[in-house]
Amino acid sequence: MRRLIVRNPVSYPILIGEGVLEEVRTPEGPSALLYDRRVEGFALKLAERLGVQHQLGLEGGEGAKTLAVYGRVLSFLAEKGLPRNTTLLVVGGGTLTDLGGFVAATYLRGIPYLSFPTTTLSVVDASVGGKTGINLPEGKNLVGAFHFPQGVYAELEALKTLPPFTFKEGLVEAFKHGIISGEEGLLEVEDLTPESPRLEAYLAQAVAVKVAITERDPLEKGERRLLNLGHTLGHALEAYTRHTLPHGAAVAYGLLFAALLGKALGGEDLLPPIRRLLG
Repeated sequence: MRRLIVRNPVSYPILIGEGVLEEVRTPEGPSALLYDRRVEGFALKLAERLGVQHQLGLEGGEGAKTLAVYGRVLSFLAEKGLPRNTTLLVVGGGTLTDLGGFVAATYLRGIPYLSFPTTTLSVVDASVGGKTGINLPEGKNLVGAFHFPQGVYAELEALKTLPPFTFKEGLVEAFKHGIISGEEGLLEVEDLTPESPRLEAYLAQAVAVKVAITERDPLEKGERRLLNLGHTLGHALEAYTRHTLPHGAAVAYGLLFAALLGKALGGEDLLPPIRRLLG
C-alpha cells in the first residue's frame, strides 16, 4: 500500500493499493453514499462496513455530469434532511468524483466528502487536486468549484473489474504526467494490467506528480495549467463525438497533436512514446 499526503491548501491522505478500505474510519455524524451502478457491489459492501444508511446509485459517464443529475443528487440529500456535518462518500470513476465533489462543495455551502476512485483515470487524475464540476450544453466543466476531499482511497481490487480498454485509456493521464515531469517510468504503460506487480508503484508515482504540482498551484493560476496538456484538442474531440470518445482516448490524440506541433516548432520529439501509447 502506498500513502501520499497532500499538504496544501488542505491536508488529506491518498491511499493506493489492496486493502486500503480497511484504513477508512467510520465518519462522525451522518453520511451518504453516491456511487456508480457499475460498481454497486463494491460500493454497497463499503456502505455496510461503514454503516452508511443513505445511498444513491447513478449511471456513470458524462451523462452524470449534468445540471439535471446534479439537482437530483442535491434533492436526495435535502429530502433526507441531511445536515452540514454529513460526510458524502463518492464511489466511481472520474465523472462520479467530479459530480460528487461538486455536490459536496455546494450542498449547504459545503460538506466534507471522501473519494473512492474505481477507474485508472479517476485514481491518477479526477480524484486528486480538488477540481469538481459538471458540464453544460455549451461545454465541458463550465460549472465547478475547488473542493478538497478529506481522503482518497484507491482500492486496486476495483480496477480488476474494468474492461481492458477502459483500464488502458485511463492510464493516458498518468502517461501525460510522465511527459510533464520527465519521469520516463511513467511512459512505460504497454505491459501494465490490473494484475501487474508494478501497478501500485506506477499509479502512486503518477499521483505524486500531480500532487506536487497542485500543492504549488492549487487554484490553477500558473504551473497547474501544465496538467491540461492534451486537453485542448481532447475536449474538442469529446464534444464533436458527443462524448462517445472516452476522455483518456481523446487526451491521447490531444497529446499526439501537441507533440506534432511541438516538433514542428523545433521542440523535443515526443512522438515515439505517444505513438506506442496509441498502438
